Amino acid sequence: MSPATPHSHEEVLAPNHYFDRNFNIEAAKILPGEYYVSARDMLLVTVLGSCVAACIRDPQTGIGGMNHFMLPEGGGDQRNMLSNSARYGGYAMEVLINQLVKLGANRNRLEAKVFGGAAVLRGFTTIQVGEMNSEFVLEYLRTERIRVVAEDLLDIYPRKVYYFPASGRVMVRKLKAVHNNTIIERERDYSQRLKSAPIAGDVELFS
Repeated sequence: MSPATPHSHEEVLAPNHYFDRNFNIEAAKILPGEYYVSARDMLLVTVLGSCVAACIRDPQTGIGGMNHFMLPEGGGDQRNMLSNSARYGGYAMEVLINQLVKLGANRNRLEAKVFGGAAVLRGFTTIQVGEMNSEFVLEYLRTERIRVVAEDLLDIYPRKVYYFPASGRVMVRKLKAVHNNTIIERERDYSQRLKSAPIAGDVELFS
């Protein structure tokens, strides 16, 4: 989908734009399954339960972005589940990296900060979704030789993440007193959509 106000220096997937009065800056809220990449000075915000978010940037150019994803549960045998999950997770990461490079980031300079993977869906699934997501994102970045400079993974609490890609600054707030089930319900709905959606194919990366 196209953004409401497209810019040549950013790539988006259905973000919710708003002006954050606390930080006095334009912001984009990233929901499950979305990502956002920008070369401008702005704020990217997401709320994570079992999902993970990778915040990746080129520190020299200040081009950075964030995704928010969960590995799908697979049907059938364990090998099929792991293969499909890895393929989907790889796609979610490659789309983000692809857009960073498209805007002018140098792939060899990319650094990452990763968050999420809390055990908030316990009892909802037979596997520990948050743990699986956390292990995947770290292994993916290790394989792709993208340095992880900060991480806040696992635990039992949802997190609200504020990411300023131009500077690389991140603020994380643990949501220890959540008074409704919005986060859990949003991720549960997202997980159900993943089960019925086709597994994404390969992404051609810019060299």
